[in-house]
Amino acid sequence: MIRPAKILEINDIHSITKACAAFMIKKGVFQWNELYPSKEAFVYDIVRNELYVLEIAGSVVGTIVISTHMDSEYEAVEWLTQSENNAYIHRLSVHPEHQGKGYAQKLMTFAENYAKEKGFVSIRLDTFSQNKRNQRFYELRGYKKLGDIFFPKQSDHPFHCYELVL
Repeated sequence: MIRPAKILEINDIHSITKACAAFMIKKGVFQWNELYPSKEAFVYDIVRNELYVLEIAGSVVGTIVISTHMDSEYEAVEWLTQSENNAYIHRLSVHPEHQGKGYAQKLMTFAENYAKEKGFVSIRLDTFSQNKRNQRFYELRGYKKLGDIFFPKQSDHPFHCYELVL
């Protein structure tokens, strides 16, 4: 079941992303670190009613943020649509113990359906340039790679921006 996250779940949510970061680092993908994602970011997401969790058998195993806020880093990207009515996906995660079961697909399908129901014209997101698995994941879903942005606190490598027109 995918549902809005609760503030009481912050520690569980943060532990999922920490496990994902450690899992990626073991594979040589330095996308997330000790600074990102932070508990504070998730609290902010919950306050804005933008954080959703995937619950399986009573346990939270995945997260996704569906936001209406465009980060300033995105302003330089030449998007396919006007920057007026777009959804932004952030912090998609599935605990490593539950990866490979289609849960990330389920979270993305939820986000895409949500965006369509709310009348957004597109979904935008970024993924780490060194994370080829994520790039294939989004491209197979029809997302178009448009440009690069940088998050210096996370990596010297760029992040690729993607957009799906709904």
